Amino acid sequence: MSTFHIHTIESAPEQSRPVLRQLEQNFGLIPNIAGAMAESPVLIGGFIGIFQKVHSGTFTEAQIQTLLLTNAVTNACTWAVAFHTALALKEGLSPADVEAIRDGRAPADRQHAALSTLTKTAIEKRGHLDDNDVNSFLEAGFRKDQVLEVVTVLAASTITNYAGNITRPPLEAPFQEYVWTA
Repeated sequence: MSTFHIHTIESAPEQSRPVLRQLEQNFGLIPNIAGAMAESPVLIGGFIGIFQKVHSGTFTEAQIQTLLLTNAVTNACTWAVAFHTALALKEGLSPADVEAIRDGRAPADRQHAALSTLTKTAIEKRGHLDDNDVNSFLEAGFRKDQVLEVVTVLAASTITNYAGNITRPPLEAPFQEYVWTA
């Protein structure tokens, strides 16, 4: 059981409140993981800044969710796996591809498989990608700048995954059907 408080807008440190308001506006709720992260205005501020960049990059929302779900599985963050399962399905990933990612396998869709494989490999190799890793990604139709954009998404999700693994927030009711265990 976590000893970290899940903050509301009212209980959060003053500097964390604008981020919580923004998340509530975007999602219709404050995700429990953000409520836990709000304990540190530095963490929640960094989190929102990098996520805004991620969602304004070159990847589609479905591609971003492929990356985020893969990262959550690879980092074994149970909260993030459930959350990004729901978002991946909402963004149009096939249930079979979502299940493959949750099982640690590559999705059937060629581009989603390349995204998932590259980010999982980057985590497992701690960023030491070789030419074959990068070339496989490029051969799936991506560009060199997108290899580095994957690093940005990976950094953003690492913030969430590590914070979730440390604070262990409870899973909200809308995501309960997507519970996952490592």
